[in-house]
Amino acid sequence: MLGYFLADRNSLNPPGEKELFAEDGIFEWGHAQPLEKVINSREDVEFLLKNPNLLRNCITIIEPWEHVGVNTLGEDVRASKNVAYIAQKVADIDSVLLPVWSTGIIDPEIIVPAITCGYAVVVEGGDPSTYDESTWTSPACPREDMFALVEKLLISRSPTSAPAIFICVGHQLAAEGNIRLIRRAVKEVLGMTSLDGDRSGIALRSLQEVAGRIEAIGKTLQVKKRDGRVVAQGWNDRHFAVTRNESKEVGDRVLLPYQSPDGDALDIPWELIHAHSVTADAHEGVIDTTIQYEHEVSISMFHSDEVNEEAVLFANWAYRSIHDALIPYRHLIAGSPLSWLIQLPDSVEILCSTAANGEIVTECSATCINYKDFEAKKIRRSFTCQFHPELLSDLRAIGNSEAPSYATLKNDDGVRLFVRLLYAGMQE
Repeated sequence: MLGYFLADRNSLNPPGEKELFAEDGIFEWGHAQPLEKVINSREDVEFLLKNPNLLRNCITIIEPWEHVGVNTLGEDVRASKNVAYIAQKVADIDSVLLPVWSTGIIDPEIIVPAITCGYAVVVEGGDPSTYDESTWTSPACPREDMFALVEKLLISRSPTSAPAIFICVGHQLAAEGNIRLIRRAVKEVLGMTSLDGDRSGIALRSLQEVAGRIEAIGKTLQVKKRDGRVVAQGWNDRHFAVTRNESKEVGDRVLLPYQSPDGDALDIPWELIHAHSVTADAHEGVIDTTIQYEHEVSISMFHSDEVNEEAVLFANWAYRSIHDALIPYRHLIAGSPLSWLIQLPDSVEILCSTAANGEIVTECSATCINYKDFEAKKIRRSFTCQFHPELLSDLRAIGNSEAPSYATLKNDDGVRLFVRLLYAGMQE
């Protein structure tokens, strides 16, 4: 049904379109189908674990915050309802909501394997800033708990797992998670004194040489805006991965193909830019291909923070370096305390940018996180996007606005792109 939806913009609507609003006209989580599945407690998780088919045939939506922002009408926008509506309307796919802002995060070691057995995991947006702990005001879900959940999701993509789609603050959390995972990897590799089976020590020396190079660049890399302002000094700076955007972006934007920066002007080491060019040439990130084939792709922006271009270029280079260093010695690593390194992405690609009045506003508007299977050589992907593909141009949550028809969804660029991400990821 996802493929049918994407086939063209003029295909016939499926017969017998279902009315998704309740009889009283309310479309709200926990009120009635199709929004009845909400995880409110550990008991709810245990029930789902005992009934795995409920999760296996669903999309799980994680809400870091109670809404993704306030629109021009003064409405709180609970975009998770749009995700559930689109999935149900387009492909009869149910959704499960995990509102961590109110319930807290049940142990990631338990919850992540459970939710990644379904069709997909969507991490929604929210109001807090990843670089400002004081904005995470929900006592149920402090910032560090959210980081731990996202990091676990980032290293849980496997042949049997669901793709993850990180939206807005989810996109920013993923960027921060990438940097935190790389710092952790470097620290653990440099802290090792030996590896079982590595009698000559060459495996550990090779890994430590790579880790040392990553650390050296990570500690010195600046994040510089196009107007020359330096907003972060090195990977320990809280603004290294995410910072305040030059201007708030609200409303429709046309997605532009990502263009590599001038490394000399921004003091970005050439190997970071080169590594990204290799990743872009070797991998297909769905969004970049869509931009190439469509006349233009118009999308809804709704944010004031942005992921820094330099941080993603660095993460891609570091992931590629670690992956390549592991290849000859993965049989040794697999039985060591460093075995989790094998679960890291092998690369992350910036897919597109947005502009206003001819000036780039958000360099890194979306990324594709690639996972290369060491043995089968297959690629699996997850995606992040600063924009909201699930929101229509009115920036309203479904339930506050009239329910869009199948035909309306079919002709919306954002919805089509969201469905395309689901369709591509679910086939891997």
